[in-house]
Amino acid sequence: MKSSIKKSIIIIMLVIMMLFLNFCHASLLEPKGEIAENQKKIMLFSLGMMLIVVIPVIFMTLWFVIKYKKSNVNSKYTPNWNYSRNIELLVWIIPVLIIFCLSIIAYKTTHKLEPSRLLISKNKPIKIDVIALDWRWLFIYPKYDIATINEISFPKNVPIQFRITSNSVMNSFFIPSLGSQIYAMPCMSTTLNLMGNNSGKYNGISSNYSGKNFSNMKFTVLVQEDNFSFISWIKEIKSKGISLNNNKNIKKIFKPSESYKIKYFSGINQNIFKESIQNCYLKPNNYINNSYKKD
Repeated sequence: MKSSIKKSIIIIMLVIMMLFLNFCHASLLEPKGEIAENQKKIMLFSLGMMLIVVIPVIFMTLWFVIKYKKSNVNSKYTPNWNYSRNIELLVWIIPVLIIFCLSIIAYKTTHKLEPSRLLISKNKPIKIDVIALDWRWLFIYPKYDIATINEISFPKNVPIQFRITSNSVMNSFFIPSLGSQIYAMPCMSTTLNLMGNNSGKYNGISSNYSGKNFSNMKFTVLVQEDNFSFISWIKEIKSKGISLNNNKNIKKIFKPSESYKIKYFSGINQNIFKESIQNCYLKPNNYINNSYKKD
């Protein structure tokens, strides 16, 4: 009996260690932006609060099993016992206090990390329009007259205002290292504000199932060290990009595609984002195939 209990404890400890080692590489625990950093603190705080209940329950379960096992003839048998005020208070007061504390934290952070709330910074924000296609992401920089497929870039410590919609079914725009996923929905626009505090190359994904090639619907996020590097990236796109100012090219990129490729466009139709939403309202049952129908 002792050997089986010892073996069970070892297995449990190994599973816990594996989980912790696996989380060491999780993007959510290695935030590179202001929003993600705050979300990490909330997540760890909530985990700690829940462990106040979970850890004692696990140890009490093991202790009861050992103490009241059949072979332990010294354990006291009290079949008529049915109530203890102290135990009832302990069992109810601690969860109530935890829920009360988590409610206050949730209320404050919900307002503080509201996706549409502008981030405070001495730098002017960069606006990026995002359209979820089947199965890739179209990013439009209206101010710089460029667009990209599956790649975005911006300087660190500069707020980014994303205006997001979908030209297909519902998707979810998510950059785990920078925080806050938000849905990209047809016929409407959602807003997300993020900021990268560390330069680097990160991954962006669609975290909502949207069809057969959903798992390959990823994009690259380049957080530049400074504004000079960002402007160099803009110039590179303008030198390599093809025009996105005619209906033929626009219609071509709106077609479903299963290949993950990064593409650059220079010279864009400034109304692509607006017209993507309008086409949805005008032709709700077939707006994808009819978008930009007239060449």
